[in-house]
Amino acid sequence: MRELAIILLICAWHREAEAQTYMNRDSLLNLLSVAKEDTAKVQLLLDIGFQYEGSDLQTAGKYYLMAGRLSEKLNYKQGIIKFIANYTYLLNVQGQYDSSMLYNKRGVEVAAELNDRTLMGKANANLGNVFLYTNMYDSAVYYYQKSLQYFEATGDKVLIARLNDLLQVAYYELRFFTKGLDHGKKAIAVLRNADEPLSLVGVLSNTGNIYMSLKQFDTALVYYREAWALAQQLNYKIYENTLLQNLANIHMHTLQTDSMRFYEEKALALSRELGLPESETKANRGMANYYALKNNFTEAHKYITRALDLSEKNGFREEHALNLGTLSVILAAMHRMEESFLVGEKAEAIQDSLIGADIQQRTLLLSKQFETEKKEAQIELQKAQLKQKSILSYILIGSITALLIISLLGYRNYRHRQRLQQSKIDELETEKQLAATEAILKGEEQERTRLAKDLHDGLGGMLSGIKYSFQNMKGNLILTPENAQAFERSIDMLDSSIREMRRVAHNMMPEMLVKYGLNVALKEFCNEIDRSGVIHVKYQPIGMNDSNVEQTTAITVYRIVQELVNNAIKHAAASHVVVQLQLSGQLLSVTVEDNGKGFDTALLQRAQGMGWNNIRNRVDFLKGKIDVHSAPDKGTSVLMEIPLS
Repeated sequence: MRELAIILLICAWHREAEAQTYMNRDSLLNLLSVAKEDTAKVQLLLDIGFQYEGSDLQTAGKYYLMAGRLSEKLNYKQGIIKFIANYTYLLNVQGQYDSSMLYNKRGVEVAAELNDRTLMGKANANLGNVFLYTNMYDSAVYYYQKSLQYFEATGDKVLIARLNDLLQVAYYELRFFTKGLDHGKKAIAVLRNADEPLSLVGVLSNTGNIYMSLKQFDTALVYYREAWALAQQLNYKIYENTLLQNLANIHMHTLQTDSMRFYEEKALALSRELGLPESETKANRGMANYYALKNNFTEAHKYITRALDLSEKNGFREEHALNLGTLSVILAAMHRMEESFLVGEKAEAIQDSLIGADIQQRTLLLSKQFETEKKEAQIELQKAQLKQKSILSYILIGSITALLIISLLGYRNYRHRQRLQQSKIDELETEKQLAATEAILKGEEQERTRLAKDLHDGLGGMLSGIKYSFQNMKGNLILTPENAQAFERSIDMLDSSIREMRRVAHNMMPEMLVKYGLNVALKEFCNEIDRSGVIHVKYQPIGMNDSNVEQTTAITVYRIVQELVNNAIKHAAASHVVVQLQLSGQLLSVTVEDNGKGFDTALLQRAQGMGWNNIRNRVDFLKGKIDVHSAPDKGTSVLMEIPLS
């Protein structure tokens, strides 16, 4: 199954139109103590098992087995079918698919003996569920369609609705989303008008899964929330746990991290309460993803370690591979690249072995199926020799079809693994580039700060000392008028040099930026350029009052604006420049417009100059977006959007 949790309406087939409802356990147990050994006791045992089904699988299984043994003793065939449907639900939940397959084949045989269309439909649907859980989706669709024929013959709308939901799940797994939605919506339309809350939970959740796969997150969220509310009302905690994980997953995809954490924490607590280690490892992985999105890689590492311990301890190899993949990404984000690579190789090795094991398991299931068919064929041969050729032909066709299915699934898994590996490589490359950019920018700012300090404290002090010495010398020297005039010009030139040195030092690391922040620093920068008369610069802050932009971001934005204004002066031949900063929530918008000669923006794709590359690298470092609008003789407008969280 995929990462999304699927709710199968297996339970639908072991209740007569959900006639079993949640009752008082103590009352039922009191009735059991005085019940006679008859068919009524079989139903009572099934009812008691159902009361435990949502919270205690082991106890539920104990009462179901008691019902099965009593049904066999009484030769009560309807009871045998009900027992099989109830008990195989628990087997499927616990992943015991081989046992479930054998029981459900027995159920089909008993239903055929009774010649009951409704029971035949339910038995075939349960058999289809086992094929669905073992990823043999074509076989699942075959048995579901067979079941649908029986239900349509009975005219039972509720049973048809439940079967439509199972077909929705099968088509979802086959990636036929539109076809799946058609079946799901048919099921919802019927179940909303029927007293079938538990069945409605399943179909709502499964419909939400399809919308999730289609990236229609808002629609998926509506279905998930309605299903979760119903599961809570019914106190059916297994379904509630499944929906909590789906809700967490959708909020992760939409980057709503606070909501994601809420659902993951509830899923983690509920998984522990129900004793479901597989769900618990998924919830721990979800919490690791949450902290990774928050850039808290220490906490992320702690949760993924817990998930790995659970998956390794319980032998959940598929979950273990996913946990290792998540750990690899977290280690890469922590710049522990060698460990990340080794962990990634372990994940890939497990994925490879899982693909092989999956193909082997399906081959074994097919082998068992063919062995059963072979025995049945031998019995039929004893009854009628004329049927031999026909049966052998069916077996041959089935073998060829099965081999084709295995080959296609193997190829699909191979392609999927390739895509996952490429995605991981791209992600690691992006992390590497961002780390390199960060190091370059920080080094550049440190070097600017050092040079500014050396200019101001070193060269500035020396020039000021020379000026002081010249002024002292002036009072002690007797100079001709010409020499006195030359001496004054030298002092004036020395003053100009000191002012120019201070301007350069200020531009390299403006004190305004360090002391008063981005808004004040840019305002002073624009006013200084405007006062120089080189170009008219207007600064427009919007929502920047009392803004607190982190220093690294502030310095980077300041450098970008510096570069763009300098471009307008040097290359655009502009007379006016407008610099605008707008803070809206956690988004900082920066706009620099000029009325210069403009250019063809297509040239930016081939730009080799350091200026434009510096701007792009800085914007990428801040994880922002940049948009340039320009044309010859129409000026230039550069818009950047920088996230602050």
